[in-house]
Amino acid sequence: MTHMFRHHCAFVRWLLATAALVLTLPVLSAPQKVTPLPANSIYQLSVPFTDQLGRTSKLEDWRGKPVMISMFYSSCQFVCPRIVEALKRTEEGLAIKVPVLMVSFDPVRDDTAALKAMADERHIDAKRWTLARTDARNVRKLAAMLGIQYRELPSGEFNHSSVIILLDAEGRVVGKTATLGEADPAFVKLVKNLK
Repeated sequence: MTHMFRHHCAFVRWLLATAALVLTLPVLSAPQKVTPLPANSIYQLSVPFTDQLGRTSKLEDWRGKPVMISMFYSSCQFVCPRIVEALKRTEEGLAIKVPVLMVSFDPVRDDTAALKAMADERHIDAKRWTLARTDARNVRKLAAMLGIQYRELPSGEFNHSSVIILLDAEGRVVGKTATLGEADPAFVKLVKNLK
């Protein structure tokens, strides 16, 4: 009798577990609702990136949190290091750090090794900062969407706008600063208020 009771209990447990699994299948397989992006979101652009560690991502992967974004090229000796300094100084004024995305104007020379060398030289934390590259066509599209002007010179250097842009969690531009080398107090306040 005890042997038969144990088999019956095991069968009942199996039956209950199977029923629970069957009941959860519709929930597990239901498509997740994705809120459409706002029309003015830069995340509307489908831009693939490779970062300083060789990781790949897409622009829309930053959706869901505020982001500070700028454009640069790693061989720049004048303006781009000051953009990096301004971003670092801005971070110092924040209790909670905001991710930083810097996209290269120079996909030909700024390969993963060049991006990594710049990150090491500038003591950039890869947990919060992404130095990224994409192809020339996507650089143009992203720069246009951000309102950043640039052109390559015959020397291989770039003339470019120097701006740090704050995006909200949905990829909308909510603030900009052209202050270089130091934090812009009004921009820091804007970042704090967005969080």
